[in-house]
Amino acid sequence: MPMTARLTALSFSIAMACNPALASEADSIERIVVTSDFNAQSLQTLPASVSVVDQEQIRHRQAQHLEQILNVAPNVNFSAGASRGRFVQIRGIGERSQFAEPINPSVGFVIDEMDFSGIAAIGTLFDVQQVEVLKGPQATEVGANALAGVIKIQTVEAGSDQPGRVSLSLAEQDTWSLGLAQGGDLSEKLKYRVAVQQYRSDGFMENTYLGRDDTQNKDELTGRFKLKYLVSDDLSLSLNYQHFDIDNGYDAFSLENTRQTRSDEPGFDRQKTHALSLKADWQLDWGRLVAIGSVSDSDIGYAYDEDWTYVGFHPWEYSSFDAYYRERDTRALEVRALSDEEGRIFSGSTDWVLGLYAKSTDEDLARQYTYAESDFFSNYQPDNIALYGQTQTHFSDQTRLTFGLRVDRFTIDYRDSNGFTESLKDTIVGGKLVLDHQVNEQALVYAGIYRGYKASGFNPDERVSDEKRIFNPEYSWNYELGVKGSTADGRGNIRLAAFYMQRDDTQVSDFDVLIREDGTADFIDVIDNADNGNNYGLELETQWQVTSAWSVFANLGWLRATFEGYERADGSYVEEREQAQSPRYTFNLGMDWDITDSLRWHLEADGKDEFYFSDGHNEQSDAYVLVHTRLSYQYKDWTFAVWGHNLFDKEYQVRGFGGFNNDPREFYEAPEPYYQLGDGRMLGVSLDYLF
Repeated sequence: MPMTARLTALSFSIAMACNPALASEADSIERIVVTSDFNAQSLQTLPASVSVVDQEQIRHRQAQHLEQILNVAPNVNFSAGASRGRFVQIRGIGERSQFAEPINPSVGFVIDEMDFSGIAAIGTLFDVQQVEVLKGPQATEVGANALAGVIKIQTVEAGSDQPGRVSLSLAEQDTWSLGLAQGGDLSEKLKYRVAVQQYRSDGFMENTYLGRDDTQNKDELTGRFKLKYLVSDDLSLSLNYQHFDIDNGYDAFSLENTRQTRSDEPGFDRQKTHALSLKADWQLDWGRLVAIGSVSDSDIGYAYDEDWTYVGFHPWEYSSFDAYYRERDTRALEVRALSDEEGRIFSGSTDWVLGLYAKSTDEDLARQYTYAESDFFSNYQPDNIALYGQTQTHFSDQTRLTFGLRVDRFTIDYRDSNGFTESLKDTIVGGKLVLDHQVNEQALVYAGIYRGYKASGFNPDERVSDEKRIFNPEYSWNYELGVKGSTADGRGNIRLAAFYMQRDDTQVSDFDVLIREDGTADFIDVIDNADNGNNYGLELETQWQVTSAWSVFANLGWLRATFEGYERADGSYVEEREQAQSPRYTFNLGMDWDITDSLRWHLEADGKDEFYFSDGHNEQSDAYVLVHTRLSYQYKDWTFAVWGHNLFDKEYQVRGFGGFNNDPREFYEAPEPYYQLGDGRMLGVSLDYLF
């Protein structure tokens, strides 16, 4: 048995052998409140499959970025193809990369009610209260960006409820971070919160040609500022400013699939974002009226050395560099009315929500490519306006029926320097119908039907044939059964969900390879529609406070995802195949042991089955298990910790390609697989001071 499996099995066999009767003075499992479905409510009473990673779990994993906690959630995966794993898949559905516009995200990404879907490089986690992963279509609340689900980051609120924090960490690969967060009351009515963090790391790649070990570096600055003004007992105004300056390197691929590269022009993965929102929350006699306006401006740069080597390495001095520069401006406004008990309708039995949402995006792209005759420019303007409503009828104190409906009107205008212009308009309807029943104080069961959707689009590359130019909207029906329960003493809980999803006109990412006259490869990204796809599986999450000093947890996912009836860009026909980024199983197992009142040991392992990297070729990842640990000592308001990521230095892949050869020594002939490797082992120390 591998060492990682032995450690995991040992910790859980000991824990499960413990008698709960020994935990007479145990602390109960913390009650988690989520902000999903328009209202804050307990995770155990929310009739949906949601995974929550709270502030403590983020610290235990010593997580800097969203990619470092995604393996906690069952049936969630991610693809890199950049400096971070910022392309997320939920239940097998989601994007794996982005080059040309347009792209319609399948997984929404929201920070404090501001939509950043498609640009998750800014998913840093300093001063974050919790991360919520909502699985399955979320059409009523989010709309078209949530065909597969939504990831919501909730940062710490303004005010004095949360302590201030100074955080310092040092680790291998010249890694360090320094962060400061402070909140409080400026007056009786005015509250604030400010947080700033700088993170840097050389990364795990070595460029042997340039003699550098920092071409895959991380340089990430996060700044947050919040103000909350209590205008009156009934009205509050919240100002939220977020600033991100991501300046990471991207030098990930080698001809031998190692951590040694030969690039003479290492790439980059950059994003500078300013975002501002203003929220008004007004308590009225019948409920609440909420208005949220937000603006964000992002400058995004992404580039890579396409040949992965240097001029002298090639017999005929071939060299190619590909760079994409985007300027993305987004404006959004949402007005939402929510009833309380006084505003219920139908004889006081039904809560209701009614909202209007409008969003406008203007995105300019400039591509500079070695083999293009001139730079490429495009302007992409997706706009949408949506009307949504939701009712929740209480048949009794135990039984509720939730009905949600959303109508989205999309308009997409596009033009580029090749003379191609296109305008598309879609009106799409989605929603949900969910019945839940509180069996007793400890157990909830629910059954739901969810309708999700994704807008249509087009392939702008001038070499794409007319029949491949436009792809249709995608729709999905998701059927879900769930059980949530806890022990009578509150020391343990369980959440189990079973789902079946049918996708119509499945949008499939593919690519075509054109061979130039000199034998080198040129790529065309293509999105097309397959006939249909089927995704079904199980998700199990459990926590148990075994004794007052010992708690264990297990998060398990099983997934079967296939698509069928699709002709690839290379002409091959797929009758049926597993969807890309869809491992059969995922798991996250761990424990926390309070050795003394001051000393705590955290141990966890997460892993997943092998999976296809793309729908356009047959290369697969290896199955893998990663082990992480943290030993912390607390003295008054100080916490010192030693920790390790990927403790056994497991080699695993976070992106892969196939169907071509990029090696001039082999004359670009026999196709080879190429992989981007995930981070190796990192050992570090951290110091936190709360005040």
